[in-house]
Amino acid sequence: MTGVGAIPVLFGRQISRGANDAMLGFAAGVMISASFFSLILPGIDAGTAIYGSVPAAAALAGLGIALGALLVAWMNENLPHEHFIVGPEGADPGALPKIWLFVIAITIHNFPEGMAVGIGFGGGDMTNGLSLATGIGLQNAPEGLAVAVALRGQGYSKSRSFLIAVITGLVEPVGGLLGVALIHVSVYVLPVGLTFAAGAMLYIISHEIIPETHRYGHQNKATTGLIGGLILMMLLDVILA
Repeated sequence: MTGVGAIPVLFGRQISRGANDAMLGFAAGVMISASFFSLILPGIDAGTAIYGSVPAAAALAGLGIALGALLVAWMNENLPHEHFIVGPEGADPGALPKIWLFVIAITIHNFPEGMAVGIGFGGGDMTNGLSLATGIGLQNAPEGLAVAVALRGQGYSKSRSFLIAVITGLVEPVGGLLGVALIHVSVYVLPVGLTFAAGAMLYIISHEIIPETHRYGHQNKATTGLIGGLILMMLLDVILA
């Protein structure tokens, strides 16, 4: 879906900054909804079933959310990367080419999303996994287009911009495999694993996506997109249940 979203760049299609921010807002809404309906609530349910205590399950959920957010914060602080607007962050990149700094930045976003889908399926609930895969796939399309358009703005060719956008999406299956592996270590990992993925995504939403969508004064469009994405993902979760 990341590649599908990037296809218009091959035909020279341009989108306005406002439309781009609205689409990224939509992606954020999908991620927020998926975090709660497909990860946190099922994580609490799984913890309650395993430990027989709602307070214990809620405490484990809080721990998982905190650990997920901390991991992404650590990656953001220690991996050399560069954002299209705010510039370089993290460790000193040395001689690493600038394009790879962009790829690393997007990878930090996409890896937790792949983990979330892997954990969703790995927990044995195929409906929950399908809901997550559908929702994250939907929000990957505008992200793919945003990456490709930003690369075109940096002077890269149409084909190279498209190819790099596709590459940034390929990290998600890797994250998915890791998520499945983590869940299969022990049944007791499931409650923390689900909420861990949610914490990672919530950090990205708050730290990266929402500030980016508000940077150019398109808060209303971005917020409308966010609400739309949240509602759509909620409906998917209910309908597919």
